[in-house]
Amino acid sequence: MKQLYIHPLPVRIWHWTNAFGFLLLIATGLQIRYMDLMQVVSFHTAVVWHNWIGFVLIGNFFVWLGFYLFTDKIKVYHPELSPTKYFRESWRQIQFYGYGIFRGEANPHHPNAYRKFNPLQSMMYQIIMMLLVPLQFFTGLVLWDVTRFASVVDLFGGLRVVDTVHVLLFIVFSGFMIVHVYLGSLGHTPSAHFKAMITGYEDIEDEAHQPPTA
Repeated sequence: MKQLYIHPLPVRIWHWTNAFGFLLLIATGLQIRYMDLMQVVSFHTAVVWHNWIGFVLIGNFFVWLGFYLFTDKIKVYHPELSPTKYFRESWRQIQFYGYGIFRGEANPHHPNAYRKFNPLQSMMYQIIMMLLVPLQFFTGLVLWDVTRFASVVDLFGGLRVVDTVHVLLFIVFSGFMIVHVYLGSLGHTPSAHFKAMITGYEDIEDEAHQPPTA
């Protein structure tokens, strides 16, 4: 087992800011939506917190985007351009998650600083970070001031449509965070990947102990 520096400091700061921010958005969003069932804080306080946390995460997103756009770490998000190779490696990863991990088999994906995501993660993170997160921020910004963005609300079919998209994305992100924590616990120890996102160093099996990938 060796250690490899995979998660740069800016990425780790972004990650934990994003994680705690989304948890707070979920908590305040539930408070706003279900005020008649629970009232930890007042409706006004929940709305103010929800809005300000949202603005912080929007800024945090652009920090993340700027880091990847202006450094060579953007290679982490480069898609696999060979469909055959992508589907072959994705199938191996599905088999590993489906039953290989329960039989003690080694993970077919061997991360490095420029290829830290397995094929399934790579596709998922591209969809989430390039489509779903910006869409959630956009709908949240519109709901923040529906009067100012009245023309945008009308363009997208009315307030109910914008609100429904925002809530559906909330459900998607809530589910994603549960799955994300579960997958994060699948290292050689349950806490290995979480520690790596604090220190930056992932524990990597030596090449001699890794199964062939061909």
